[in-house]
Amino acid sequence: MHNYSAHTEEIRREMLDAINLDSVEDLFLQINSAVKTKDFNLPKGLSEQDAVKKLIQMASKNKTAQNTISFLGGGVYNRYIPACINTIIERSEFITSYTPYQPEISQGTLQAIFDYQTLICNLTGMDVSNASVYDGATACAEAALMASRLTKKSRILVSEALNPEYKKVLETYCYGADLKIDYLEVQNGATCLDKVTDPDKYACLLIQNPNYFGCVENTADLEKINNSQAKLIVCIDPINMAILKSPSEYGADITVGDFQSLGLSMNFGGPHGGFIACKSAYLRQLPGRIVGLTTDKDGKEAFTLTLQTREQHIKREKATSNICTNNALMALAATVYLSVMGAQGLKEAVNISMQRAHYMAEKLAEIPEISVISKNFVNEFVIKLNTISSNEFIQKLVAKNIFIGINLSEKFNYAKNHMLICVTEMNSVEDIDIAVEEIKNSI
Repeated sequence: MHNYSAHTEEIRREMLDAINLDSVEDLFLQINSAVKTKDFNLPKGLSEQDAVKKLIQMASKNKTAQNTISFLGGGVYNRYIPACINTIIERSEFITSYTPYQPEISQGTLQAIFDYQTLICNLTGMDVSNASVYDGATACAEAALMASRLTKKSRILVSEALNPEYKKVLETYCYGADLKIDYLEVQNGATCLDKVTDPDKYACLLIQNPNYFGCVENTADLEKINNSQAKLIVCIDPINMAILKSPSEYGADITVGDFQSLGLSMNFGGPHGGFIACKSAYLRQLPGRIVGLTTDKDGKEAFTLTLQTREQHIKREKATSNICTNNALMALAATVYLSVMGAQGLKEAVNISMQRAHYMAEKLAEIPEISVISKNFVNEFVIKLNTISSNEFIQKLVAKNIFIGINLSEKFNYAKNHMLICVTEMNSVEDIDIAVEEIKNSI
């Protein structure tokens, strides 16, 4: 037996006899013959040079943010990424490491995670952060389970304006944990926070701010929640904390979100990174792992895994979560991004996005066939098409290499012919003017 060589006929026969089958084809009898490929019709092999040329030709058919004008958002954002980020995270000592199982020889990785946790706390105003989770959706779900453990209650209240992808993951988690979900209605793009009547029966209220429709929620209406037993969970895009109040300033107990906007490219939808931060009183209910700073036996600064509430480290039934691996490399990218951008750089990026988004909204509001739903937004806003369907509108603009936004009709029953438009610092004023002109020609 040699590495990487195919099994011999004798080995195949022995394996088939062991499972009482006559042939390899018998392994796939349950697959309908109509969908099986009988002839792959593969072309002859190419040289490396010709193969690269062929792949470049095939890739050129893709429409990307680099060769189109894109206003797509809704949780995945085209943000400026400093060149130094990939230079750092592609270093062999970082890109090949999965997670710091041996702290004594993982000091660099542990320090990077510790710095990440510190920066997340600075952005959110929370006391403590974990080492990250998969994405914003899992962060929301883990926080809801966390609130249930803290309050011993099995019903949660969730804003209907939460990202619909997050809601699907949340519903899956809650189904498995036997938690019931009630949704809080939305009017004119904002959650009806003033309609919360009996918060004490809930483990938590989960809102997104700004919400999926781009609206900044009226946090003054959270007084009932703040004075109740229910925990307030706020889902944010961390980059917006450069100009908005941090969740801690309006009573958040747990803050979650996705940090894709902090130096991670869109990558066709992944990988992302999620964060969970909370008040120190809830530290031991945080899922995942937490890196701490201490001193070694010689009195020198050292980093260590302070808490590890996963089944790999403790009894499975005592684990706060069994599926909360931290995305260490993505967290490192976010750490580098925040470090090089600094507070002023973040403010500039968000301010440019906001100014251009409002500029575009004002231009679109001048078009009689379009209504802008709300002016209370940062860089994402909703429009309603009055004379054309969303699908037709999208297709006409795609033909002009413009991805105008997300069709909300497909995600919300009450949002017929509504579009979610996102503007970031990567959209120039010229791009916006071109798009507005093409929109006028398309409706």
